[in-house]
Amino acid sequence: MPEALDALLDLLDLEQIEQNIFRGQSRSAVVPRVFGGQVAAQALVAAGRTVPEVPQALGSARPGEAPSLVHSLHAYFLRAGDPGAPIVYTVDRIRDGRSFTTRRVVAVQHGQPIFHFSASFQTYEDGLEHQYDMPAAPEPETLPTAAEMLPRHLPADVAARLIEARAAVDLRYADVPPWGSAGEPRAPRSQVWFRTNGKLADDPLLHVCLATYVSDMTLLDSVLLAHGRGGWAVGDVVGASLDHAMWFHRPFRADEWLLYDQESPSASGGRGLGQARIYTQDGRLAITVIQEGVVRVPRR
Repeated sequence: MPEALDALLDLLDLEQIEQNIFRGQSRSAVVPRVFGGQVAAQALVAAGRTVPEVPQALGSARPGEAPSLVHSLHAYFLRAGDPGAPIVYTVDRIRDGRSFTTRRVVAVQHGQPIFHFSASFQTYEDGLEHQYDMPAAPEPETLPTAAEMLPRHLPADVAARLIEARAAVDLRYADVPPWGSAGEPRAPRSQVWFRTNGKLADDPLLHVCLATYVSDMTLLDSVLLAHGRGGWAVGDVVGASLDHAMWFHRPFRADEWLLYDQESPSASGGRGLGQARIYTQDGRLAITVIQEGVVRVPRR
């Protein structure tokens, strides 16, 4: 397994210090605070470890078995996390029902909550089926890697930091990213393909946590595109995630290609909204994501 992915999996392997209390480590991101996707993924790990045993193979659940996977999560980012300090996650077992199990998680650093999270798990069952069709997108193998694309559009030091921060993930833009077209407003839509840089075990919760981690990397790009802003990587806006919600519809693997189709319906009041759908390469709608973030133009 590549070293970067191994390090990310270690980051998600929380230490249990008491019943319903877990501790996770942090690491520096591109900006001087804990990456929001890390906190959300670690909180989901903490919640999942208090839920009755899940199936050990993706798609192996059958009606009437134990709760299979999280079907939704809703999170609020309260304070910037300190990458130099561990994060303590306390889990509140809100409900253990026959069909649905609910968990609430609070992440704490230096005695203050930095993140609040709720997740709902569901026992597998059959039901009605329909979905939006997968949009057109270039095949991932035809697109440049991050190591090939980022140095074309960013200063060498910034590109190197971003490549290092995302080294566990193979993330490929279907079009020029915001920092590559600063000053040129475009339609508020962005597509990226992603998968982990290495194979993962067949633990369903692990794949959901990895997708949660990646989902915070690019969702607000579409906000920037609408205004011709390059974003936090080039410093023409400042921002941070405010809240994050995900709904998990169908099984998927985070070590296989997933299309992240993103758009922004609105920006106002110093905030921007991003919404997205994540599809498997064969066209199944796996996840819906919505996020709002602070997006401010710096005062010179």
